[in-house]
Amino acid sequence: MRRLRLPRLPFEWLVALRYLREGRAQTILILAGVTAGVAVIVFLTHLISQLQDAIIERTLGSQAHIVVRPPDQVALRSLPAEDTAAIVQPRAQRLRSVDQWEAVARLAAATPGVVAVSPVVSGAGFALRGEASRAIALTGVDPERYARIVKIDDYLVRGAFEVSGANAVIGVELANDLGVGLGDRIRILTPEGRDELVTVTGLFDIGNRDLNRRWVFVTIRLAQTLLDLPGGISNIDLAVTDIFGAEKIAGRLRAQTGLSVDSWMTTNAQLLSALRNQSVSNGLIRGFVVVIVAVGIASVLVVSVVQKQREIGILRAMGASPLRIMAVFLVQGGLYGLIGSLLGVLLSAGLLQFFSKVYRNADGSALFTVDLDPSIMLGACGIAMLVGLASAALPARRAAKMDPVQAIRM
Repeated sequence: MRRLRLPRLPFEWLVALRYLREGRAQTILILAGVTAGVAVIVFLTHLISQLQDAIIERTLGSQAHIVVRPPDQVALRSLPAEDTAAIVQPRAQRLRSVDQWEAVARLAAATPGVVAVSPVVSGAGFALRGEASRAIALTGVDPERYARIVKIDDYLVRGAFEVSGANAVIGVELANDLGVGLGDRIRILTPEGRDELVTVTGLFDIGNRDLNRRWVFVTIRLAQTLLDLPGGISNIDLAVTDIFGAEKIAGRLRAQTGLSVDSWMTTNAQLLSALRNQSVSNGLIRGFVVVIVAVGIASVLVVSVVQKQREIGILRAMGASPLRIMAVFLVQGGLYGLIGSLLGVLLSAGLLQFFSKVYRNADGSALFTVDLDPSIMLGACGIAMLVGLASAALPARRAAKMDPVQAIRM
């Protein structure tokens, strides 16, 4: 029987693997360093990305991406006759309707990037039940249109988002304060002197006690009556496809309508700044890790070149070209990056799995999901490979330039 011959590895690979085997301690240490570096990059990138997405989702889960309101009112106070100017100062704001709100709503709906438009009537009021009284934020909505802005159905704990007639949906904290449940009736009183008995048809828990204690949803028509805003709406809520493009759309609508148009990026400027700082910190950490890994690989390969001078000289004397000698050390650097990156991805997956089970939200749900993004993994592996090759370039060049006679004598 003829023995099956396995294909032989190229010269560069054979020598590179032999050097890696001979320096086992160095190989293990540098692989451990590359593995740890890749694991840190993948772990931090995934963790920070997931936490940022969760924060944004929680923040925008209870508010519109863009809100259109009437412009603020100002008062002019005249100066004495000898002066020709007037002082512009703010005045107490009263509830007003968006001028020609239907035309504004159509314009907003036709704006590229806007996916949902919902007219809203909102104002202050009181919820009364027996001796109990609580200040509330009365909100009149069209249930179907508003549900496209805020996923209120996801926050319902009892009942349904049935806002029709004299029905109302309130938060669990307000229900506890007033001692009411589904089917009970409460009285809504507004500063305009209007009041109405409404029936509770749903309870929600939006994850914010203040909102749970204040928000009361009713129909637009009922809110218009209670807030003395017949036929009008106080604001128009919008949802957009790209949440980070909300400010650009808001600026366009502001210029077209002359109204007050605010995006979530303006109202949550501090949060946005914190998220950006977090991303910058993550980038700096990743940069430092890459430098440390590169220095480690380069240091080991420089030592290897010094240790293998005699062997390199013999190989050169036997006819190995400078390019082949250089390729030997480039292969070593590439193998460090490849094997270390694969081990690092596995380690980061294990760390993410561990931390997802240890650290939980207040309600017991997972703080983040262990769903590794392929682009993050491939990016980390690519960076490790490039770092390995780049780190090996200087030692490889030094080995290739070595004079065979001098190397053998040394």
